[in-house]
Amino acid sequence: MSPIIRSATPADVPALSELARATFCETFVDGFAIGYPEADLNAYLATSYAPDKVAGWIADAAGQVLVAEGEAGRLLDYVHSGANTLPYIDAGPDDGELKRIYVRREAQGIGFGRTLLERSLDWFGARPVLIGVWSENHKAIGLYRRYGFGKVGEYKFMVGAVADDEIILRRAAP
Repeated sequence: MSPIIRSATPADVPALSELARATFCETFVDGFAIGYPEADLNAYLATSYAPDKVAGWIADAAGQVLVAEGEAGRLLDYVHSGANTLPYIDAGPDDGELKRIYVRREAQGIGFGRTLLERSLDWFGARPVLIGVWSENHKAIGLYRRYGFGKVGEYKFMVGAVADDEIILRRAAP
């Protein structure tokens, strides 16, 4: 299967909202077995990946959302990029942020995620780029390091009352 990568459109909002919720759960709840209390997880998913929130990502003129499609137009992966919002004190006003990049389990190993990452980095151009990553996601950290990212900070990522330890990685301008 070769990837069909394209910019997300308003018509993608329902499918992208579902994809964002599903891939978050596949990654952290199923994959890493993080035991978020059900009420906290449900509230986080409802707030963070609500259709109106996802529509805002797509409408943001300073950002980009790319999706990868599988058969019959089913969304398998996505990347959301834009202006930096991470709590990194030395971030410059032009620093970008790779806000989210998620791949459905069934599409892992095909290359869609790497393609999305590379297209996002190309979109940023000569700007420095930051990304927040769960501190125990060693596979993702290793991938980002291969693309020139290095650790510059730490912060807490809240899912309800649960505070996950996150690291901030930064890639200097190429």
